[in-house]
Amino acid sequence: MQLVVARIGRAHGIKGDVTVEVRTDEPELRLAPGAVLATDPPSAGPLTIETGRVHSGRLLLRFEGVRDRTGAEALRNTLLIADVDPEELPEEEDEYYDHQLMDLDVVTVDGAEVGRITEISHLPSQDLFVVERPDGSEVYVPFVQEIVVEIDLEEQRAVIDPPPGLIDDRAEIASARQAAEEAAEEAGTTEPAEGRVGDGGGMDDEPKRDQA
Repeated sequence: MQLVVARIGRAHGIKGDVTVEVRTDEPELRLAPGAVLATDPPSAGPLTIETGRVHSGRLLLRFEGVRDRTGAEALRNTLLIADVDPEELPEEEDEYYDHQLMDLDVVTVDGAEVGRITEISHLPSQDLFVVERPDGSEVYVPFVQEIVVEIDLEEQRAVIDPPPGLIDDRAEIASARQAAEEAAEEAGTTEPAEGRVGDGGGMDDEPKRDQA
């Protein structure tokens, strides 16, 4: 199986180094010196990593045969693709490769259907599941333990415990609120006036000042 592990950015310096946008949780494995990577577009590769180093928080790579800034700039926006065994699992428990999570059914802890994972978005702060709902709309689910409580690869599903508002349909909420208001009007009930407590109206009196 082929997976995108990085995207080449701008050239760095004059000796052929390039910045890369890492798209793998294991750059030390996928982007190590000696790794041979396919490319998109295919005409740019394959590329063999010669050296790698971190500079100002960004990974810099140099490829065999790329010796100057002109050659590095020609690779800009090229995707780097690694061959990965579909059965391979990450070393750490409770970690997953993107391809293992794609197309999983998403349900709540109550068994309600939410949708299907169509994309994993890797943000600086956290990862997000992009979930396509049955009506074609999308909802974004943070991939954190407090929300994603179970990943079951055998059953091909992700179980989530979403906080209020994360996946609620706004139209349904508005409709339910309107129905509740109409029911209250038919029953002849109104909300208590602001600042009043119970039937006694105990907050009508103004506070008294202490006498000198």
